[in-house]
Amino acid sequence: MAALLPAEWIKNWEKGGKSEFVQLCRALSENKNHDVGFRDIQQALYELAYHVVRGNLKHDQASNVLGDVIEFREDMPSILADVFCILDIETSCLEEKNKRDHFTQLVLACLYLVSDTVLKERLDPETLESLGLIKQSQQFNQKSVKIKTKLFYKQQKFNLLREENEGYAKLIAELGQDLSGNITSDLILENIKSLIGCFNLDPNRVLDIILEVYECRPEYDDFFVPLIESYMYMCEPQTLCHILGFKFKFYQDPSGETPSSLYRVAAVLLQHNLIDLEDLYVHLLPGDNAIIEEHKREIVEAKQIVRKLTMVVLSSEKTEEKEKEKEKEEEKTEKPPDNQKLGLLEALLKIGDWHHAQSIMDQMPPFYATSHKPIAIALCQLVHVTIEPLYRRVGVPKGAKGSPISSLPNKRAPKQAESFEELRKEVFNMLCYLGPHLSHDPILFAKVVRLGKAFMKEFQSDGSKQEDKEKMETLFSCLLSITDQVLLPSLSLMDCNACMSEELWGMFKTFPYQYRYRLYGQWKNETYNSHPLLVKVKAQTIDRAKYIMKRLTKENVKPSGRQIGKLSHSNPTILFDYILSQIQKYDNLITPVVDSLKYLTSLNYDVLAYCIIEALANPEKERMKHDDTTISSWLQSLASFCGAVFRKYPIELAGLLQYVANQLKAGKSFDLLILKEVVQKMAGIEITEEMTMEQLEAMTGGEQLKAEGGYFGQIRNTKKSSQRLKDALLDHDLALPLCLLMAQQRNGVIFQEGGEKHLKLVGKLYDQCHDTLVQFGGFLASNLSTEDYIKRVPSIDVLCNEFHTPHDAAFFLSRPMYAHHISSKYDELKKAEKGNKQQHKVHKYITSCELVMAPVHEAVISLHLPKVWDDISPQFYATFWSLTMYDLAVPHSSYDREVNKLKVQMKAIDDNQEMPPNKKKKEKERCTALQDKLLEEEKKQLEHVQRVLQRLKLEKDNWLLAKSTKNETITKFLQLCIFPRCIFSAIDAVYCAHFVELVHQQKTPNFSTLLCYDRVFSDIIYTVASCTENEASRYGRFLCCMLETVTRWHSDRVIYEKECGNYPGFLTILRATGFDGGNKADQLDYENFRHVVHKWHYKLTKASVHCLETGEYTHIRNILIVLTKILPWYPKVLNLGQALERRVHKICQEEKEKRPDLYALAMGYSGQLKSRKPFMIPENEFHHKDPPARNAVPATVQNGPGGAGMPTSLTINTVRLEEGTTEETDKLKEKSQGVVKVINKTVNATPKVTTSNGNSASNSKIIKEKDDKEKSGKEKDKEKKDKTPAATPEMKALGKDGKDKPKEERANKDEKAREIKEKTPKSDKEKEKVKKEEKASKEEKSKTVVTIIESKSTAEKEREKEPSRERDLAKEMKSKENAKGGEKVPVAGSLKSPVPRSETSESEREQKRRKVDTHSSPSHSSTVKDNLNELKDSSAKHYINHTTPTLSKSKEREVEKKDLDKSRERSREREKKEEKDRKDRKRDHSNSDREVPQDSTKRRKEENGTTGSSKHSKSESPSDSPRLNEKEKEKNKSKSSGKEKGDSIKAEKMEKSSSGSKKESRHDKEKAEKKEKRDSTGGKEEKKHHKSSDKHR
Repeated sequence: MAALLPAEWIKNWEKGGKSEFVQLCRALSENKNHDVGFRDIQQALYELAYHVVRGNLKHDQASNVLGDVIEFREDMPSILADVFCILDIETSCLEEKNKRDHFTQLVLACLYLVSDTVLKERLDPETLESLGLIKQSQQFNQKSVKIKTKLFYKQQKFNLLREENEGYAKLIAELGQDLSGNITSDLILENIKSLIGCFNLDPNRVLDIILEVYECRPEYDDFFVPLIESYMYMCEPQTLCHILGFKFKFYQDPSGETPSSLYRVAAVLLQHNLIDLEDLYVHLLPGDNAIIEEHKREIVEAKQIVRKLTMVVLSSEKTEEKEKEKEKEEEKTEKPPDNQKLGLLEALLKIGDWHHAQSIMDQMPPFYATSHKPIAIALCQLVHVTIEPLYRRVGVPKGAKGSPISSLPNKRAPKQAESFEELRKEVFNMLCYLGPHLSHDPILFAKVVRLGKAFMKEFQSDGSKQEDKEKMETLFSCLLSITDQVLLPSLSLMDCNACMSEELWGMFKTFPYQYRYRLYGQWKNETYNSHPLLVKVKAQTIDRAKYIMKRLTKENVKPSGRQIGKLSHSNPTILFDYILSQIQKYDNLITPVVDSLKYLTSLNYDVLAYCIIEALANPEKERMKHDDTTISSWLQSLASFCGAVFRKYPIELAGLLQYVANQLKAGKSFDLLILKEVVQKMAGIEITEEMTMEQLEAMTGGEQLKAEGGYFGQIRNTKKSSQRLKDALLDHDLALPLCLLMAQQRNGVIFQEGGEKHLKLVGKLYDQCHDTLVQFGGFLASNLSTEDYIKRVPSIDVLCNEFHTPHDAAFFLSRPMYAHHISSKYDELKKAEKGNKQQHKVHKYITSCELVMAPVHEAVISLHLPKVWDDISPQFYATFWSLTMYDLAVPHSSYDREVNKLKVQMKAIDDNQEMPPNKKKKEKERCTALQDKLLEEEKKQLEHVQRVLQRLKLEKDNWLLAKSTKNETITKFLQLCIFPRCIFSAIDAVYCAHFVELVHQQKTPNFSTLLCYDRVFSDIIYTVASCTENEASRYGRFLCCMLETVTRWHSDRVIYEKECGNYPGFLTILRATGFDGGNKADQLDYENFRHVVHKWHYKLTKASVHCLETGEYTHIRNILIVLTKILPWYPKVLNLGQALERRVHKICQEEKEKRPDLYALAMGYSGQLKSRKPFMIPENEFHHKDPPARNAVPATVQNGPGGAGMPTSLTINTVRLEEGTTEETDKLKEKSQGVVKVINKTVNATPKVTTSNGNSASNSKIIKEKDDKEKSGKEKDKEKKDKTPAATPEMKALGKDGKDKPKEERANKDEKAREIKEKTPKSDKEKEKVKKEEKASKEEKSKTVVTIIESKSTAEKEREKEPSRERDLAKEMKSKENAKGGEKVPVAGSLKSPVPRSETSESEREQKRRKVDTHSSPSHSSTVKDNLNELKDSSAKHYINHTTPTLSKSKEREVEKKDLDKSRERSREREKKEEKDRKDRKRDHSNSDREVPQDSTKRRKEENGTTGSSKHSKSESPSDSPRLNEKEKEKNKSKSSGKEKGDSIKAEKMEKSSSGSKKESRHDKEKAEKKEKRDSTGGKEEKKHHKSSDKHR
């Protein structure tokens, strides 16, 4: 700071310095800025005095100038005293004494300017003493201390302000007087002012007393608040706050408790803004940090409690004792000190100061404040008041009085809500601060919920403006938030309040399920973690749930159910989550749990639905077991639980159904299991492959019969539950989408879900998808009204082309619609004209059918290529797909069965003595009503079936157009109708079989029943291999029903003649379409039909054995399923049965360890097969031929793989050769010869499969031997040429499709050779087996004669089976290859000529035939010869086998007694001969076929008779045959002698039979020659021939 006194002034003080200084002081005194002037004067005086102290200026000079300056300012003496004071301190510190002396001299000189008192105040006592102003400094010090003590510390009778106590008494009297008159606060304030003045009262204490009196008189807010407000104008603003703070501080010691009156006063003052919350808040305890710490501690404690509860503690006495000690310690802990912030908050809420209350709560952790019950209750009270008017208007239930709540007297309280919009302003906010602690006030909870209900009613009603809608949307989202944050958590903390739960459901049910489930999800997964209390509640709930679930059994369902109910009212999500986790582990809990859930509220049921969906959608759970072949058991358990729970309780299904639909959209079909269970339990519609035939039959009747006899579980009372399911589907438009998704998913399973998965699992998923579709479709058909159904299901072309639904599924969905349509149209027509005649009714029915089906006929055309409709008409296609079993036949036996059951029940009711009479009456009434219903239903169905059959009779002529060939027609029929539908459902399988029979019975033009059955039975390998497990079961049912029909015809000539005799389906000559007029000779006769049936049985055996031997899982499983299904009708023939039995036995051994499911299937089938053995018959009883009437027809019919009762190879070859030129025929001859050689070599070398073709080798040899005796070599040659063309009259009219044969033959050659080579390795085991069998038979022969014959025949049969099967396989493969080579024919070859018969082409055809006669292909001749041999074999065998039975029993016994000894001798001789025989044969084999290994020749001693093809193809040299003949003579002798049993009669019979067969073969030959001659005469003669051959038959 610059010096104000320059040094020059001091030097020249007397000259000019003095005057300069005075001028400066004057200038400074006059400065308007008071502060600046004061500081500068101080500095000037200080500098002047300092110069004196330093000795630059004399003290008298200084005192003079100061005397001049002192007048400039009033406070100049005081300033001067300050300067002296500073210098006093400075000089006293200096060591230079002279400076101190100069200072004292200056002060003494200036004493006249500054008063003593001022100096005494400011200067040090020692300085004062040296100046002589006081005597002694020590005394002075003591005196000052005494005075200060007296002044400030000594308490007198009145305070330091010299107040008089009387004033306070008057003040209290003034404030405490009766204020009810017209006394105002202003008046009182004036009196208070007077009292303060008069009695010298302290204004602050007066204010304190006013507050105290206000505390005591809280009802006078209107008086005290204005009074305090007015009084505050006289005080500093902070005073009031400090006084209040001081009051609060007073109570802050640990034992203190702040009175509520003080909180209230503070709250009122805050509300009137007389104090600031921030100012007061700092005075309150505890601090915010302490509050946060406490909150954290609470959370930690809660978690510890949870840990304790979830820990598995092995209870021991020590732990129990420790817990008791801890509890005691907790009781001892002192209660926490008073929380003044919460006290103030409560007071604020009570007076309705929401604004300040909110500010306090915001400074604390969430829900910390409301977790204190008084605050929660105060806030609830405030909400009560705020919502009162609105609640009275819209929330009070009808008829309820309610207790109105008066509004707060406080005008500053929140405004009461009059509308929903006003709720948003404050109420929703208040509720959010309340959070879970709304649980303290159930009444308010109910009110809020009712307001929510009222709002939802308004929200869902239309007609509001756009702005209002937006507002309502906002309100709705607020309501959802309140529900999530307040209502549900509060429910968790309420103690099992069922009424609240129901009340809440009243509001919840107005929300869409998506919102509800979202709320439940938040509640379950997030809410419980948000608050320490809820954390504890969750742990306690789980603990309690564990306790209940441990003790839950079937026996204590009721008490446990009540406990579950109690627990579920408050915490359903946690409880159900635990229960479901248990069900997933232990499926035996399902029934008791379902039964125990009867005490739940509606809300709880809804939560349960959500929990189930959440459990299903759990991403952490694997849907497959570890082996990846089966669906996880947890999923199966959940599905089963779903079905039971949804059926029993009124739970909303929409969410679950939508979940399944969403899963399907995502390409996942696992969860269809749930839908399947739900539909099964709720609608009583069961899908099972294990249905008995009785149940299936019942399923073809009406609804009542289905319910009574169609299902395993008699699921009663499904009316309500199925109605619920229907409503859920319709309300949410899920019926059709689910169907379409299932239908699409079914075909997508393999691609979308197949991937890496095991084939077994993929099949399971496919089946599940399909079964659920069938079940669901069945449910819709039986439960939807006609209108609903028609409205939802689009037309068939839309379904298939737009929605890409597979055809079978599309028709399955549309079928009920057609039925509904037709019946409603029919009813309309009946009402229109009232004609009761049956004819009129039928006519009306047919009309209605035409009206309904015409658009369908149009629609189906787009489903297939145009060429399809060349063979079958759209009408036929639509008719097939639109009818059901209900339309075709009435299950009378099923109706009778159910009616009889009811009669038995009624009788039992009558006999029951214990049943009370009224119950008896009810039960009897029920039974009678049911009986009447069933009879009525049967009558109704009978009429319906008659009408349908009439309709079909009229339609049938336009069904099959057969523009290409009958064969092609059958192909299309099987491909587009039968095969897709027979594996759709069990009833459809039965329907397909029945429909085929019906088409046959209706004598439908162009329909060859024979071809149809032949194609069905001929090649089942591919069909079986491509089925899933359930499809195999249904396919089995279809085959079973087909076999049933065939077996019925086969069983009795009368039935056959009646049902097939002259039906067009059994024509064996397939003429061009234009030609009708059948002829008796063209019909397949009964005996030949039996041969055909045997062929079919053989085919089935061959296919079965093939499948069993593949080692493929699916092949084996499926064929076993099919075989089990067809067991009633197959195998009927003993040797086929034995072949199967051996194969199945082998599977049992192989699969025991590897694949237990296959083992179980095989064992099951094996057992059943054994039990059927007594009903099997030898082959000769199955198809029996009469020796005298023999011609070549049966031979051809008997044993081929395809065609209308002919072998495929034969059929195709002959058909095609007829058309081929001579050159082609020659080429073909060479090629096929080659093929046959290859085949026959391999056949002889590798007899692999042990199926039988029904030939008994030894018998065939006997016949052969006789033949050979009679014929010379030439004759044999001739016979070779004759046999083929003359074999059957059928040949002459066969189709002309054979041109492609030669090319195909090349391919066939390689392929067959390869195929047969592949099969060779397996032969060794077979050989060993045969050796063993041989030994066994030898041993048996030595025992008794009867056993000799039997064992011999079986052993021969079995040896025989192998090569014959090989041969057939080869033929079959050849026919297939032919079919592939460019023809349309899939398997059997075309049996129909596309060219109509004409005069001109007749002669050409005849020429060709003659050529064929001369150049007949070796393959043909071999085939035919085979067949002839087989026929002869079996007939001869028949006669040999049946020699014994012809004798009467008594004779038999005599014979046995007489010749027991003779027979023993003979048996010894026979053994020797046989050995010799065997050696010869070995030699023979090595000559004729060098490729055959030695061990195989040993086992095939009698085979050459049947494998004739090899001899025929290899120039049957005379040198070969004589050797054979000799051997066979020997063999024959030995055999016949064995069979005689020493009886002459028997011997005669044997001779007769052998000579009969000789004649027969001669007869055959002659006939064949005659026939050949007759061929050339053309068509008419051909017919005659048929008649004559028929006579022969």
